[in-house]
Amino acid sequence: QVQLVESGGGLVQPGGSLRLSCAASRSIFSISAMGWYRQAPGKQRELVAAITSGGSTNYADSVKGRFTISRDNAKNTVYLQMNSLKPEDTAVYYCNAHTVVGGPRDYWGQGTQVTVSS
Repeated sequence: QVQLVESGGGLVQPGGSLRLSCAASRSIFSISAMGWYRQAPGKQRELVAAITSGGSTNYADSVKGRFTISRDNAKNTVYLQMNSLKPEDTAVYYCNAHTVVGGPRDYWGQGTQVTVSS
């Protein structure tokens, strides 16, 4: 019921910046929370950052102070500004939408590759 499309990934040098975007097919006003997850080769998918419908945010310890999650309700879009990127940030980044109306449910985007390398 919710289609998510990520964009903005790419190759960047260590210390560089990228801004990821996630566009939802319907208003994110009614979505309990949205977030960004990432999955590196051989690793579990992990939460990077999340933002609730009320505006509360939380971040993985590894990205605090470097990444910022935000949203634009008018554009049905959530963003992840990534600064001071490190090689260990390399992963496929997935947008997530969490809903609770008919029981907990998660929707996922197709993913966008972020590669941090010199």
